[in-house]
Amino acid sequence: MAIRPDEITAIIKEKIENWNATTNIREEGQVISVGDGIARIYGLEKAVAGELLEFESGVKGLVLNLEYDNIGCVLMGSDTQVKEGQKVYRTGKVMSVPVGQELLGRVVNPLGAALDGKGAIKTKETRPLEIIAPGVVERQPVNEPLQTGLKAIDAMVPIGKGQRELIIGDRQTGKTAIALDTIINQKQQGKEVICIYCAIGQKQSTIAQVVQTLKDFGAMAYTIVVSASASDPASLLYVAPYAACAMGEYFMWQGRDVLVIYDDLSKHAQAYRQMSLLLRRPPGREAYPGDVFYLHSRLLERACRLNKENGGGSLTALPIIETQANDISAYIPTNVISITDGQIYLDANIFRSGIKPAIDVGLSVSRVGGSAQKKAMRKVAGTLRIDLAQYQELASFAQFGSELDKESQFQLARGQRLTELLKQGQYKPMLVEDQTLVLFAGTKGYLDDIAVSKVLVYQEELLNFARAKHASLLKEIAQAKTLDEKLENKIKVVLDEFKTLFKGK
Repeated sequence: MAIRPDEITAIIKEKIENWNATTNIREEGQVISVGDGIARIYGLEKAVAGELLEFESGVKGLVLNLEYDNIGCVLMGSDTQVKEGQKVYRTGKVMSVPVGQELLGRVVNPLGAALDGKGAIKTKETRPLEIIAPGVVERQPVNEPLQTGLKAIDAMVPIGKGQRELIIGDRQTGKTAIALDTIINQKQQGKEVICIYCAIGQKQSTIAQVVQTLKDFGAMAYTIVVSASASDPASLLYVAPYAACAMGEYFMWQGRDVLVIYDDLSKHAQAYRQMSLLLRRPPGREAYPGDVFYLHSRLLERACRLNKENGGGSLTALPIIETQANDISAYIPTNVISITDGQIYLDANIFRSGIKPAIDVGLSVSRVGGSAQKKAMRKVAGTLRIDLAQYQELASFAQFGSELDKESQFQLARGQRLTELLKQGQYKPMLVEDQTLVLFAGTKGYLDDIAVSKVLVYQEELLNFARAKHASLLKEIAQAKTLDEKLENKIKVVLDEFKTLFKGK
């Protein structure tokens, strides 16, 4: 049956009236070369530094170099999926990561994708990878302690909430052990601290061990593990600490306390150097690019304690740096030392002599934590650093076998016992009241007539005795704003009573 002309006209009219013009405008470029995780792209003249690009194959890329006739982009995935001639699209967005409560207890990559086999993570919000750090007006002084549970740190190099304390030392000196002990210790603190452990360039087996340890001690419930392993491309290692920081900032702006551990920033700098050299950026000292200082300063400056108007949350950063042959005067170590508010220096020789944690008292310092330290602990540990420094000086002098006067012999004996007292096993963090009690015993001379080999036995038995018979005293020490004369006398009574019972001399 033939269609009449008037019917055709009616159909055309209807189509014209109902026509809806939708245009899909996308800026499009083309890959001109690809290799070693770097793609060169032609045709995206309006792309901006730090922008996220999308390749035809679904791979994401991050713009880093803006050149006259092309842009240099690092790939956030395998470069085998990207080919020359492939189309590339601008997204108009800066790189963001998923954030939220849903990430707690999970192991994720720097892009927020799950790595623990527990299924996809459905978060409601994202945060940009990089932001400008809160200004001075938005902050408040660091005056609340973040307890690590390690006597040597809480007494001599205390850390406050919102501080940046560097953990530095050679490989295999216990840097990660200190970080893990700090995470585990947050479980026994009153106010929950959200912990984020960012592994950069480590073996997958090492990261798996860390996750298992945190699970064993029940710490994964309040922890996020961000994993960029040694087998991942340099671009993922580069974004990992910024992603971990963004995840932490979400909780900080909600008024919560966050602890972020970057393990370690030496490998982060190496990944950035690799990317920069492949992007043909001019090399500087030790072949690092000129902005390697800014790489870490803009990350660590985001750690702070917000004022009450902004919710009063805090983000504490514990970056880790690995040195070569105890050389803390190398390029990256000196950079990060100058950015942070102090450092915990772990010495390989001290570690090999059996003192763990192997903290070098002379080179370790906290530029903020003293004002955040609990007053009772501050009073007890006041002379500890001086006593240990004098002991170390005397010990090296006494090696020459010269005759020592009584005062020097006394200092040596006291120093040996204090050094022994500061030893602590891994994954055995102590409550602040327990630390205060045993350090009081050490600094006030209660250990002077006890054999060095029995010091840790004395500590264990003293704490068992105090918990069984004088639990109220431990509670009083924990709640005390300062260690006044009345409380000191109560502690002395307990220590005198225990001295008559202790049989391990």
